[in-house]
Amino acid sequence: MISLEDRELVAAVCASRAGLRVDPDKAYLIESRLAPVARREGFGSLAQYIETVRLRGEERLVWAMVEAMAPPETAFFRDPQVFDALVREVLPELVRQAAGPVRVWSAACGAGQEIYSLAMLLAEQPALAARVELFASDLSERSLEKAQAGLYSQFEVQRGLPARRLVRHFEREGEFFALSPRIRQMVRWRRVNLLDDLSRAGRFELILCRNVLAGLTGEARERVLENLTGALAPGGRLVLGLTDHVEAWMDPVAAEAGVFAIGQAAAA
Repeated sequence: MISLEDRELVAAVCASRAGLRVDPDKAYLIESRLAPVARREGFGSLAQYIETVRLRGEERLVWAMVEAMAPPETAFFRDPQVFDALVREVLPELVRQAAGPVRVWSAACGAGQEIYSLAMLLAEQPALAARVELFASDLSERSLEKAQAGLYSQFEVQRGLPARRLVRHFEREGEFFALSPRIRQMVRWRRVNLLDDLSRAGRFELILCRNVLAGLTGEARERVLENLTGALAPGGRLVLGLTDHVEAWMDPVAAEAGVFAIGQAAAA
């Protein structure tokens, strides 16, 4: 078992670089996430890897640590009522209000299941899809590489993906299922740290940041919310996880789907 001092270093690095909340007392979690990284990077032990980060602070090793500790949970059509509300109510309303294309951003997209779920629904409604542009980002380069490849295991496609959409939008490739190029090409990708200045990304009519905020420190959570709301176009909508804490300045649009507008208090 790595020392408490080592675990505290991991927590401090994750908090400073990405705002991630890591409990130093959860030794098993830290070791299970970072031991594969240490092996991949050629270290004889996890302790040696952490000591190298402590002494040298090499960016590649630091970010490998942070990315490994980021929450990995993701699935196709997670909380189906959210996607139903987005396609049935929220996006059509945004399209009616917008003069140009409606820009949708999946922040912290993981391996891409969330944005691809939305892309599949839009592909089945061509008139709506023609007015929507999809963007996705994540902190992890490895997650983005997997998302762009569009290759998923049997276990991954069984988590939430209806059989009819598996048949319609995927092809079997050995042990994996490959998402069709048509769906993959609907999404534009970028590596983004949500703590950074997001002004260069432009404005979005709809931003999804689901089940992310609970894994951040309090300070990081406030900063990320400020950055995301700043990236919303006037009249835009922010979609949070169904169990995420909601601030008083968020006005529910479809609360059962975690969809909010930014209230006057936030804009003041």
